[in-house]
Amino acid sequence: MKNNDKRVLAAVATEPLVTQIQEFSVPELSANEGLLKVEMVGVCGTDVANYKHISDPRILGHHVVGHIEKIGVEAAKRWGVQEGDRVAMEEYLPCGQCDRCREGLYRACSFTDSRRGGLRYGNTSVHLKPSLWGGFSQYMYLHPNAVVHRLPKDVPVAEAVFTLPLANGFEWMCLEAKVGVGKTVVVQGPGQQGLACVLAAKAAGADKVIMVGRQTSIRRLQLSMQLGADAIVNTTTKNLVDGIAELTDGKMADVVVDVTSGGAEPVTQAFAIAKNRGLVILAAYKYAKIPEWDSDLVLSKSLTIKGLRGHSYRSVEMAIQCIASGKFPVSMLQSHRYGLQDVDLALRTADGKGEPNPLLVAVDPWQ
Repeated sequence: MKNNDKRVLAAVATEPLVTQIQEFSVPELSANEGLLKVEMVGVCGTDVANYKHISDPRILGHHVVGHIEKIGVEAAKRWGVQEGDRVAMEEYLPCGQCDRCREGLYRACSFTDSRRGGLRYGNTSVHLKPSLWGGFSQYMYLHPNAVVHRLPKDVPVAEAVFTLPLANGFEWMCLEAKVGVGKTVVVQGPGQQGLACVLAAKAAGADKVIMVGRQTSIRRLQLSMQLGADAIVNTTTKNLVDGIAELTDGKMADVVVDVTSGGAEPVTQAFAIAKNRGLVILAAYKYAKIPEWDSDLVLSKSLTIKGLRGHSYRSVEMAIQCIASGKFPVSMLQSHRYGLQDVDLALRTADGKGEPNPLLVAVDPWQ
């Protein structure tokens, strides 16, 4: 497939805390490849972390929604899409052949593990041709192993870009924790992932969902109530263990998920607020050791601990169905929208160091 000499603008992270607008050529495509016209990209905490510690130039952004611009014959058959179709992209570029891939667990495929040199959208050097490996760009290259999901055309784009965070919520709450009727869920951390867990837990029928956070996140705590949380605990003004005991009549939580960004305290608190035979999910890297951890508490309460990250093919489909249903006010999550020329500000805002009150920050490459 020949290109038409079209030029593509992208925001390239060139060094820590710096992006530059650069121009690229549209690649010639084989029958197994495609090209995506990016509609919008959500800014993720991983983007922020990579922005701070960039080692080689890359186009960040992996919560990507767009339209199929060009597609090879074989790729169209394999993905079940055609030019003009609207899709949500997974960030993973898996091998497609290993046991994990055959289960739809692409995040566990070594081929997509960027820490070991694997390929992943939003985290691959522009030096690897055809360079268009990230969403902060007008167009993105569709690798033969790309994972795409068809999106309804009538879903507002502000909601569509929440597909991957919400998929994490469904993966952790529904597929892993088996949350349903009669369950009490405590979510520690009212960021994107925490709000996704609230929404997924309520969609699954949980009886009580409690969001936990500090006074500095009061707006997000309040927003969680609008998304379906039954109660909040502000740990700046209330002891967490006492708060959960009061809200559950002393029964504590069936499931506790920690998605806080740092510090060991939420981890140890999670064990304290889980009920006997409860489940504790650790779903956020701390990048630090936990100095004091009472492992005997895990034994005495017969707790189950799961370390979880990412999503599966199934949970992405669940997220799309949930958003398309219109049952939840997902659009209220988007707080800021920027063009390519303001990607630095978008990343700083998502990090809490730019414009105030960030929730879901997004980039529109055509703005």
